[in-house]
Amino acid sequence: MTDSSLTNFIDTVCGESRLRVEADLGDGFVRLRSSEAERRQAAQDIRSSEDIVIELLRNARDAGARHIFVATQKSGTTRHLTIIDDGCGIPASQHERIFEPRVTSKLDTAHMDKWGMHGRGMALYSIAVNASVAQVKDSAPNNGASIVVETNTEQLGEKTDQSTFPHFEKGEGGVLAMRGPKNILRTVCEFALEHRHDCEVFIGSPTDIAATLVAYGMATLSPSARAFCPAPDTLPLIKRLAVATDPEHLSALCEAMGLELSSRSARRILDGTIPPVAPLTERLRAESFPAPKASSKGPRTPRADQRGLRLAPEDVDLIKDQINRAMEDIAARYYLEGTGEPDITVGAEAIRITIPLTKMH
Repeated sequence: MTDSSLTNFIDTVCGESRLRVEADLGDGFVRLRSSEAERRQAAQDIRSSEDIVIELLRNARDAGARHIFVATQKSGTTRHLTIIDDGCGIPASQHERIFEPRVTSKLDTAHMDKWGMHGRGMALYSIAVNASVAQVKDSAPNNGASIVVETNTEQLGEKTDQSTFPHFEKGEGGVLAMRGPKNILRTVCEFALEHRHDCEVFIGSPTDIAATLVAYGMATLSPSARAFCPAPDTLPLIKRLAVATDPEHLSALCEAMGLELSSRSARRILDGTIPPVAPLTERLRAESFPAPKASSKGPRTPRADQRGLRLAPEDVDLIKDQINRAMEDIAARYYLEGTGEPDITVGAEAIRITIPLTKMH
């Protein structure tokens, strides 16, 4: 039997196991190849969606980002994450390579922080091993980066309660402590507080983040810069959406940076009916130490029923987007058109959705 025939025979019989083993030591022991050992280590480095989020945030921080935008949404068993920053950016030649093991730009700057060692070239590789999708959606030197990750929550878990926003409470001795489940929101909040002097962090649904990026671009680009921009991709990612000329253009720009946005939502953003989200440090202050509300005789819309039932903001946005998409075709059949976004009310026995409509003229 020739050497090539023997190799083919072994491959057929052993399959991938031969590629994972460097030597058979006998008695059931083997020495793994370094690539297989790295893969197994990487699989253990990431144990949840929250682990992925903190690694992406640390990556943006180490790239020198001053603003970091986290878009997160769950559809069925798929967790969608998009991290957009204004860091130093990634050259096109490295977009795929950064997800390989031991690849790092931190040869002399690896360091330990409260989440462990960072800079050993395994964080993005560990994410890729545990995710169904991990890619640099858009990035260039000096223009920031957009990284998209998707995971199957049945294979890689996350905290069950993803809707509760953390808050501060005074403990013994008047010491403030953060409370709430250690979900994605709390993970991002803890990072934002730790680096509050270095960068601003924002989190929301893809629609929320798109609205925030539009507002940021409008505030930081002059009217002439927006009007005479030669091409959107010449601008930093976090300013790019401000040059959108219409809803379709905005949707296309969002898709290019990893934000899924319907034309209806894009229209609402450009009309100013979807506000930007505040930096997380401001939201934490407002949630933990709310200002006294002036008395009002008007009706109140409760955020929760007596059992504390709540809808996460990202889930509210998801429901609204799905309703808007469904109604676009249905309403046209009956010569109707929407006059505003759906109103969602959580009751003790039901979630009620009101869709304002008017007849077309």
